[in-house]
Amino acid sequence: MADKYPFLSEEWIAEVRKLGDEARADGGGAKIPHAVKMNQVITDVPFGDGTVNVHMDTTSGDMQMEMGHIENPDLTVTVDYATAKAIFVDGNPQAGMQAFMAGKVKVQGDMTKLMAMQAAPPDPKAQEFAQKVKEMTAE
Repeated sequence: MADKYPFLSEEWIAEVRKLGDEARADGGGAKIPHAVKMNQVITDVPFGDGTVNVHMDTTSGDMQMEMGHIENPDLTVTVDYATAKAIFVDGNPQAGMQAFMAGKVKVQGDMTKLMAMQAAPPDPKAQEFAQKVKEMTAE
């Protein structure tokens, strides 16, 4: 059984990066059709100081997720840990929409970039990658 890591921990980010590198090396990396640079503030994190700053950048055609924020993002999203995990690990975009409608998600910047990402059709390679991420994420 593979090791499991808490969602958004340093170890989790390192493992996601490793999975992405392996997928690209095998020619199996899913290409992201929408270019977006998004900073994320994840609140109510059950470790550390309770907040994690991460960013996602798809401008290369690949999804890159790293710790910290980048300069000049298209948007910044603030969301709680449970909702972020439901979206990124469980693959449940409805959780994000429900949290947004309930006022639990704050978006600053170009909201159309976020909506375009959600409207993209699912890619089989991305779904396979997401399953691997889910399997290595601790409950």
